[in-house]
Amino acid sequence: MRAQPAPRRAGSALSVLSVLPVVAVVVLLGLPVAPDSGATPADAASAVLVLWAVVDSARRARRPLTRTAAGVLGLPVVGIAVAAAGAATTSDAITGLARYLQVFVLVPVAVVLLVRDRRRARLVLWSLVGLALWQGAIGVHQNLTGTGALYQGADIRAVGTFGPSDVMGMASVVAYGVVAATGLALGARARRQRVVAAGCALALLVPLALSFSRGAWIATAVACGAQLLLVGVRRAVQVCAAAAAACVVLVGGLGVGAAAVQARLTSITQVADAPDQSVVDRYTMWAAAAGMWREHPVTGVGLKAFPAHRDGHASLALSSGSDTAGAGQAFRRQPLLSPHNMYLLLLSEQGLLGLLTVAGSWLALLVCALRRLRRGGGVRDCALPACGLLLWQLVNFLYADIGGPSTVLTALCFGLAAWWALGHDEASAPAAESGPR
Repeated sequence: MRAQPAPRRAGSALSVLSVLPVVAVVVLLGLPVAPDSGATPADAASAVLVLWAVVDSARRARRPLTRTAAGVLGLPVVGIAVAAAGAATTSDAITGLARYLQVFVLVPVAVVLLVRDRRRARLVLWSLVGLALWQGAIGVHQNLTGTGALYQGADIRAVGTFGPSDVMGMASVVAYGVVAATGLALGARARRQRVVAAGCALALLVPLALSFSRGAWIATAVACGAQLLLVGVRRAVQVCAAAAAACVVLVGGLGVGAAAVQARLTSITQVADAPDQSVVDRYTMWAAAAGMWREHPVTGVGLKAFPAHRDGHASLALSSGSDTAGAGQAFRRQPLLSPHNMYLLLLSEQGLLGLLTVAGSWLALLVCALRRLRRGGGVRDCALPACGLLLWQLVNFLYADIGGPSTVLTALCFGLAAWWALGHDEASAPAAESGPR
């Protein structure tokens, strides 16, 4: 006898409840963030998320992870633990260990355990798009009304609710939304979902431009371009043309931050000829990180030890910090406490061991995700955005590192990518058993 559809639908609706803690983390990032607040409500929600995943796995009485998933997701623990043992103080060891395990191990594992099918993955992806639209709308309003963060003498930089002390926060959130919406538009089966996702992606290009984040622009272009190429060159050309037209109309035609965006774009090609102070500072900190690694090549200088060793390895070209103001906060000098390159941060604080274990885990995720996408015989629902978000993060890590309230979203993106690359899609089992239609 065939199963009744009503109970099946009821069971499907109840099964979605397991992913609500993941969505709660995303939603809480829409709240205003106090400067120097440390742990945020989203961080607290991520702890609940991990606990929820443990309880849910125990209740289901099933092996939570495959051997491959446990190996790939557990690999960063080795480098992180060794670097924590070499930290300068016990406080640095504890806080650094907790943060790295939260972002690169515990939360991604929890997401894999709770996002068990495409229905739940789709809900998380749309929550990312919704958060991006919310933060982006605030950012555009800040630019138009001159209530954003300080940028070239004017309060026009879109930062959303993250404030001037975390100028990359809104840029990252909006970029996640663009990549997720692009992937959903290209991979969704329903026409209505494709149209809505494409509209969201195009709309989010405006706040992304007004964030003035060059690293986020580059990473978004690479991730979205890769997704487009995976579905065919012809469609890639069509979508790129539509995106370019939207940017011309919204930024150029309507004058939404056109001059500042043009100047920021031009500065990307001036990193060698006439770099601004922010680029000089970044290159100087990169050189300092490389110097720390040369002195401690295997295990690095220890977790959270980059600030203590920075001045001993940086040249006089390094400024004392960056100026931050606007968006409801007074002027302050923001100290430069990291190299703004995640790979160099790993290399300097954790050495080759940390780079091979932590970044090696990311590379393994990317390879497994692309292999599964290829084995699927084409584009599958939620596969493109999961791969796109991982690729965005790996490219963006060339210009940024972890830090700030939006870091918890980095953990969610790694978790979504791990679900697709290493997890078992429970929704695919019935379909495989039913045979061809």
